[in-house]
Amino acid sequence: MSAKNDLSKIIKAYDIRGLVEKEITPDFAFAVGVAFAKFLEIEREPATIVVGEDMRPSSPLLADAFSDGANSQGMDVIRIGLASTDMLYFASGKLNLPGIMFTASHNPAQYNGMKLCKSGAIPIGQESGLLQIRNFIENGSPISNRPVGKSKEQDLLTEYVDYLITRFPEGTFAKRKLKVVIDAGNGMAGFTAPAVMAKLKVDLIPMYFELDGTFPNHEANPIEPANLVALQKRVKKEGADIGLAFDGDADRCFLIDETGALVNPSALTGLVAVRELMEKPGSTIIYNLISSKAVPEVITENGGTPLRSRVGHSYIKKLMAESGAIFGGEHSGHFYFADFWRADSGMLAALYALAELMAVKQPLSKLLKPYNRYFSSGEVNSEVKDLPAAIAKVRSVYESQCEVDELDGLTFTTDTWWFNLRPSNTEPLLRLNVEADTEAQMKKIRDAVLAVIKSR
Repeated sequence: MSAKNDLSKIIKAYDIRGLVEKEITPDFAFAVGVAFAKFLEIEREPATIVVGEDMRPSSPLLADAFSDGANSQGMDVIRIGLASTDMLYFASGKLNLPGIMFTASHNPAQYNGMKLCKSGAIPIGQESGLLQIRNFIENGSPISNRPVGKSKEQDLLTEYVDYLITRFPEGTFAKRKLKVVIDAGNGMAGFTAPAVMAKLKVDLIPMYFELDGTFPNHEANPIEPANLVALQKRVKKEGADIGLAFDGDADRCFLIDETGALVNPSALTGLVAVRELMEKPGSTIIYNLISSKAVPEVITENGGTPLRSRVGHSYIKKLMAESGAIFGGEHSGHFYFADFWRADSGMLAALYALAELMAVKQPLSKLLKPYNRYFSSGEVNSEVKDLPAAIAKVRSVYESQCEVDELDGLTFTTDTWWFNLRPSNTEPLLRLNVEADTEAQMKKIRDAVLAVIKSR
């Protein structure tokens, strides 16, 4: 990989992602290993890297090549094998070592990628190292004088599960038995969920737990409604208390209630926020700017300080470190915990929901009702050839009617509705989120904005 344009397409705002064989190749992974080793040496990080991989067919070869590259520069490597992304963060935090996860998360089978972190699961994004790593790959980096490093394997699944469970008071998950349906989407939750659920008082109904990076049943992207249909039907058919849907690397989790309805991720953010504030009153909690406005309301009502953030894990984790926030929630299904090294964990968020549900005798829909105050469009994605032109057109139509801010894309706000429009950091898409006081108003604004976008 030498052409700058090639790297600019795959080294993104907070990870590396691209097409297997064309962009993400073993040679490229080797080059990343060399560059990452040099970056870590400059940053005075430990001389050992933890390496995890998902179930995609290309992941083992890429992880092998990366490890060879890192070893060549005097870095030792600990291979933890199959892992969810939050398990890699656990390893980085627990061992206090830098890490890399080979995954393309929710992207289709033809993609793969890498998520990098410093020791203690501190994320590496464009501003915090990816651009420097890209520069080393493009222009070469000084060869290390250190002796060739070594690689070893280490199984951390049991320690990961125990760490998650022991964050809760003893007996939390034995208060009443729940029927739980989990759709792993043939992703890494099929590896971690059985080990976690075995510790709980649940009747587990697995869906698509077979690890298969070709995703034969549906894409492991639960933010798309079509990928939730099978789970919603199964929850109703089984009379289950809750359904859980994970993305490919299992760092995101979406909930289905007992009626088969999708739970607004902002409602789960609110629920976790209340629980966290009971433990640490007056704390700061972060929410991203496409979360429901109910989230800052709930945080304030429960004595906390809400702090608004742009979208993306590297930004939220940085803001958590700067502000001392104890928790952060994203509308995309990412949930971050200060005592999980500020990292996001779909499984930990799921455990919060199960803990709250076990503690009461009411169904999930009723439990979450106080957090569902407004009507949301969910994220609506549009493929647009000229993203800046489309955004400018929307701004010209709405800026005279609303307050406008540019924290992340454009957010237009009135007393009764708001919407955010921003380009994706990982895909060639324009993302729209709308919320309003009434469903009719939400639909009206959503359709009007989409019409402006499509008019280009």
